[in-house]
Amino acid sequence: MRRYGFHGTSTAYVSRRAAALLGRPYDEVNSIVLHLGNGASATAVRCGRSVDTSMGITPLAGLVMGTRSGDVDPALGAYLGRVAGMDLAGVDAALNKESGLLGMCGANDMREVWRLADSGDEDARLALDVYGYRVRAYIGAYYAALGHVDALVFTGGVGENSPRVRALATTGLTRLGIEIDPGRNAAESAEARVVSPEGAEVTVLVVPTNEELEIAEQTAACLGDA
Repeated sequence: MRRYGFHGTSTAYVSRRAAALLGRPYDEVNSIVLHLGNGASATAVRCGRSVDTSMGITPLAGLVMGTRSGDVDPALGAYLGRVAGMDLAGVDAALNKESGLLGMCGANDMREVWRLADSGDEDARLALDVYGYRVRAYIGAYYAALGHVDALVFTGGVGENSPRVRALATTGLTRLGIEIDPGRNAAESAEARVVSPEGAEVTVLVVPTNEELEIAEQTAACLGDA
């Protein structure tokens, strides 16, 4: 069995766009791509090639998502069978459809989670803390794996549209050279853009994904080779 990923098309597109925005050749740029939506993943890209990704042979692994748990103890299934009488199908359904943000606070739409947290809901606040912690943990792990990082790239429905999630995901990472400019981060735009301060060691980018274009370009390249 091989780790598959599932956001590879998006990662290929936005990591290439990130290199272009930096004005550097794609094969010279190290980036960490955060595709954050109802499904979410992190990918370490070294010089144009993915070297690690948070999802596994299914989309369940890695980050906390809307309804998916993300990483859990591999023995959890056996444990739930013993203590809760759950069969494998029940465990699979629970981890994929009833966990993550939904399981922690009753909502899987990030906008609703923030609304609940702002209204004083402690479960929603905890869900956001867990969500942010898991994203930062993967950033740190992939920073170590890459050795140096040129760009941290946010994409996906949440990554592109939620300044608060981007701030949450980068809190406390200034020692790694990762920080965002509050004004740039808060500015609304549908365009690819830099949200880190001028001169930041790691450029933080928001790059809207375009998986359809990436598929078309890769298809055209294959047909050209043929």
